[in-house]
Formats: sequence, structure tokens, C-alpha cells
Amino acid sequence: MYQPREQFQLQERSAFDLAGSSLSLERIIGILRRQWPVIAGVVGVAVAICLVYLLTATPMYTANTRILMDTRQTQVLDKDNGTPNALIDPGFVDSQVEIITSDDLIRSVVRRMNLTEDPEFNGSDPGLLPAIIGKVIGLFGSDGPASKERIERGTVAAVENNLKVERLLTTYVLSASFRSRDPDKAAQIANEIADAYIVGALDAKYQSTKRASEWLQQRSAELREQATASDRAVQTFKSQNNIVGTSRGLMNEQQLTDVNTQLIQARAATSEAKARLDRIEAISDKDLAQPTVTDALNNPVITRLRAQYLDLQAQYSDWSARYGKTHQASVNLANRMEELRKSIADEVKRIGDAYRSDYEIAKSRETSLEENLKNLVSQAGNTGQAQVKLRDLESAADTYRNLYNSFLEKQQQAMQNQSFPISESRIISTAVKPDRKSSPKTVLSLIGALFGGLCFGLGAAFAREMLSDVLRSPIEVEDEIGVKCLGVLPAIGAKAMGLPKVRGSRPPDGGADAGPLSRYVIDHPFSRYAETMRNIKVSIDLARLSREVKVIGIVSSLPKEGKTTVSANFAHLTAFTGKRVLLIDGDLHTRSLTKELDPTAKSGLLEALKSPQSVGHHIRRSAETGLDFLPSFAVTRMVNSADIMASKAMADLLTLLRNEYDYIVIDLAPVMPVTDAKAISHLIDAYIYVIEWGRTTRTALQESMSSSEGIQKKVLGAVLNGANPKMLKRIEGYKGSHYNAYYVEGA
Repeated sequence: MYQPREQFQLQERSAFDLAGSSLSLERIIGILRRQWPVIAGVVGVAVAICLVYLLTATPMYTANTRILMDTRQTQVLDKDNGTPNALIDPGFVDSQVEIITSDDLIRSVVRRMNLTEDPEFNGSDPGLLPAIIGKVIGLFGSDGPASKERIERGTVAAVENNLKVERLLTTYVLSASFRSRDPDKAAQIANEIADAYIVGALDAKYQSTKRASEWLQQRSAELREQATASDRAVQTFKSQNNIVGTSRGLMNEQQLTDVNTQLIQARAATSEAKARLDRIEAISDKDLAQPTVTDALNNPVITRLRAQYLDLQAQYSDWSARYGKTHQASVNLANRMEELRKSIADEVKRIGDAYRSDYEIAKSRETSLEENLKNLVSQAGNTGQAQVKLRDLESAADTYRNLYNSFLEKQQQAMQNQSFPISESRIISTAVKPDRKSSPKTVLSLIGALFGGLCFGLGAAFAREMLSDVLRSPIEVEDEIGVKCLGVLPAIGAKAMGLPKVRGSRPPDGGADAGPLSRYVIDHPFSRYAETMRNIKVSIDLARLSREVKVIGIVSSLPKEGKTTVSANFAHLTAFTGKRVLLIDGDLHTRSLTKELDPTAKSGLLEALKSPQSVGHHIRRSAETGLDFLPSFAVTRMVNSADIMASKAMADLLTLLRNEYDYIVIDLAPVMPVTDAKAISHLIDAYIYVIEWGRTTRTALQESMSSSEGIQKKVLGAVLNGANPKMLKRIEGYKGSHYNAYYVEGA
């Protein structure tokens, strides 16, 4: 039956997704077993290419010299200045690398060593491959014979290509390596480049120091004249404007400061008087007998009057409550209270007049100080303008004097450095003749070829597998369609040798014994093909223990997948065990099984459907195995074959045959091209699905399996047919060398 995939997984497999496919460890191992010739071939090609390269490549030798960037040498004259040595900027070290590899420095080495005459660098002996490339390029045009300048540029470029300069980690050491075919020449050129760099650095420093000294000398003379002229201008301006400098400044400046201070104080006093006046005026409009008003004034007279007022108010309240408000005593108390209220108001008015007088006095003083300040500012205006100009003149004079002193000091230092040239670099390791070649590296190249070939081989193998849409192992079948794979049938006959299939001839007696392919299990009973057929029978027999399985349909997704051969061999094998077996050719379109087993038949299934009781007249029996075969005969191809297969007559015929036979095997038409197998699915007890090994695509298999629910539910298992025997040995290598010991293909 059609079963979920999880039922066939014996254990949980770890897997990951790759390009939408599940790639488990088992599948990876299977890919390696199937594709190891591809991997080995790619590795072999890579190693062969590497060997050819090693045999044809010109040995190169590398000499190395090292240069240290040491700025402490240039600080010999400054050792008494007490300043610590500063670290070298990493950018400075990297800049020296560019200087060493510059065209000018390499050109000086080329000219000194006359390398333009050396065949290794001037292009006269480029080697086999470069010579071929040069000839090909020359076919598209040439500029004529090379000039000396062009030869020199080519030589410089060749030397630069063989030169490698780099900084060693984070140190101040530069490593200069030069490659050459001659070890002596490699060491000589490397040392010449280092010497040229040291000499060039000294010459550059000398020239820069000389130019700096000349410029500093000229500039110092100009600054001296400018400083003298600035000092003279300052003195002339002071005498013209009667400006005498003192330690405390000018007199009008001191007066201006004092008046300004007094004005600030007067403004503060005016603000305070104004605040008191505003407060007393605000209180005058309120009930002066209230505690908040009298407490705010903090005046002893008002405080005393308020105390009297409060006493009278208490008596008034008592008497008015006792004798009434119209009583003479109450009226007298009210009159006295009113007098006290007027007295408080008079006192508040008096205080307000005093505050107003203080405010007017403070305001007058402030106005007087402001007038005085304006006069002082007006008097100091002219003097201030002169002071501004004087400060500008003094600032310019100080600047010119400082610049002159600084340039004079630098001039003296430059003159000393010019007579004391020391380079900031020194050679710490001289290049020596190398005793072994640096390239090509034989061991490293072979390891790289092996590793690269292995990577490319694995990539090609996995790409070939992942891009392939066919099935080659039982695990792939079970994972793809979720049914148990009952075995793998190897290719037999001409197909096993890669030749086109040749139909076998019918035996002389006209029975059901046909060519070698349809009865391969009988002719080779101990072969793997026969044993796989027995496994299919055992699986069917086990299913028969729990339910009735008599009518067995043999189907495939597409034509030419070998279902007819599988049907014939399975029927022969089952009949040979003594069971009553009927093989029916149910493919009414091609009738391949009839053409194989009984090509001369003139009646068969169609006639039996018309008269089921006469089915015995149309059945042919094999004398050797006892297999009964019901052929199909039709003059022309039928257009209603699906209706015939699903008809009641077919159901009645199968019901009759169930009582006569133990197994009824029907070779049905393919699922995808026609609908016959789907139409008869309700009459079939179980299906055996034939999948052609290495040819049936996953897409076709999925489509065919999902197209009919009736077939899905009754598929007992699938079988891979037509497997390549040689590749099977690689795929099943994990089963051991003795796995095929029980199979005798020729027996």
C-alpha cells in the first residue's frame, strides 16, 4: 500500500537542505560511491596539469635583504635637548616601500648594472608560453623595432615584477626580495636595490637640506628688515600721539573705571528705593489694619496703633454683643477705632513720602554719574583710537621679531645638518646567494593540485547528483514517493552491455515460453535479478497474511521502463513455485507482453470479456513453468481502452478468475500517457511500481503517483529496474566484498 515516508526510515537521519534538496549523511556517502570516478578523474587531471607545470616551469631563486627604518641616527645632534624619541608613523614606513619599488630607483639600478642587455629582463628570452602569446599578439599589428627607451621601460617593468618589498608585521623593518633564474644575479640585484635606496635617501636629504638652508637664509634677512621697521613705527606713533606707557595704564582709563563702578552702585540704590516706593503705594490701597499690611511695613508706630486697634475691636465686639451696636458705649468704641485707622493711614502716607524722597535723591545721583561717565567716554575716545592702532603696531613688531628669531635658529640647524648627512635607514641583512629554488614549490604545488582537484571533483560530483532528476537507490525512492523499495533489478541481456534490446523469438511449440528476457529468472535462477523477484514475491505473500492480494497490477510512470519484462519474469517465477498464476496483458495500446510471449495469438482478453465462461479457450500455458497467459488481440488500437478496463465485464472476469488462480498478474499501461491503470484501480488488490534506474525523473514519478489516489493507496512497493551492474558495485560497496557471493549470473 501507499505508505507515508516516515514508516520506512529505520532511524532518524541528520540532514540539511541544499538547493531545496535534503542532503543526509547517507546520501552524501551514496553520492561519493556513485561519483568517485568523476572525483578521481578531476583529481588526476589536476595532478597531471601540476606535473606538466613543474616539468616545464623555469626554476626561480629568491634573494632577500632587509632594511631598518631607524630615526635615532638623525637625532645625534639633538641628544642634549631632553626630548624623548618619537615613534615612526606607520605611513612613513609604507611610503618607503613605494620609494623602493618606484620607477626612478629601479631605472638607476638597471642602468648601473646594464640590465637592458640581459636576456632575462629585456624580453629576448621570454620562455615558451610568453613567446607564443607574443607571436599571437604580433599578428594583429606591431609598432616596429623596439627603441632603446622602450627596451629600458620593459626592463624596468620586468625587474619590478620580480621585486617584492613588504613591511615585516608591525616592525620598522622592510624586506626586499628579488627573483631571478640565476641565484648569483638574484643576490646581486637585491643588494644593488638596497644600496640605491640608501644612497638615494642620503642624496634626497642633502638636497632638501641645502634648499631649505638657502631659503631660510633669504627669508631671515627679509624678516630682520621687517622687524626693525615695525619697531621704528611703534616709537614714531607714540611720540606723535603723546602716549607714555606706565605700569597702571592711562589716567583717563583709571577715572573711567572708578566712575563706572559708582554708576553701578547708584543704579542698584535707585532700584532698591523704587522697590520700596512701589510697595508702600501698593499697601496704601488695602485695609491698613490687616496683619499682613502692618507686618510688611515693620514700623513700630504702626505696630503700636494696630495693637490698640485690636484691643478696641475686642471690646467693641463684646459690648455690641452685650448692649447692641447702637449703645453709646459701642458707638464711642467704633469712633475710637476709626480714629486709630486714620492714624495708621497717616503714618503709612508719611512713610510713603519718605520713600519717594529717597527714590528722587537716588535717581538724581544716578543721572549725575551717567553724565559724568559720558563726558569721560567722550574724552577717552580719541586716546582709545590711538591705543588701538598702537596695539596693532606693537603686535606686528612682536610677530616679526619672533619669526626672525625662529628662522634664524632653523637656519643654523639646517646648516649643521647639511654638513652632517645621516640616513634614517640602514641595511641590517645583506642578500646572499640562495641555495635552493623558491619556485615552483614542488610539494606545495602537488598538495594544492590534490586539494584543488578534490574540491573541484567533489563540486562536479555533487553538482552532477544535485542537478540530476533521476533515482538510483532505494533510499531515494522511499524518500521521494514514500513507498517501500522492494529491490534493484540489474540490467539484463543486451541492455546490460549497453546494446539495443533484441526481441527474443517464440519457441517452436507456440507456448508461453518466449525469448530470454521474459524468462530470465528461469534461465538464471541464482542471479541477482531472480533473487530480487523472489523478494517481490515474499513482500506480496506477507501482505496476503493480513488481506486478500490476488490481483496484482504491474505499472510504471512512462513507457519503456521495463514493466513488461518484470511482469513476465515475476509471473514465471511465481508459477515455477507451483502456484496457479495467470499473467494478463492489460496494455491494450501496445500489447507488448503479447508480442513477447504469444505474437501469433488471434484472441484473448477482449474475447474473454464478452464471454467470461470461455476464458479458458484463450489462455496459453507454459509447458516448463506452468504459467497461464491471457494475451490481448486487436486489429486496430482501441479508443475506449480505459472504459473496457473499468467495465463490469472486467470485474466479472476477475471475480471468476479469483476462484481459479492464486495470483493474477496484470501488465498495465503506463500511468502518465493513458488512464487505463487509473480506471482499473478499484479492481486491483495491489500495485508493483516499476521505476527505470537512472532514467525515470523525480518530477515524472511524483506527477504519476499523485495523479491517482486509487493507485497511491494500493501501491505495495516499488522496484528499480535496469540498473547498471558496474555502478551498482560502487553504490553498494558498503555492503562488503562478499555481498554478491550468493549470486551466479551465468547459472
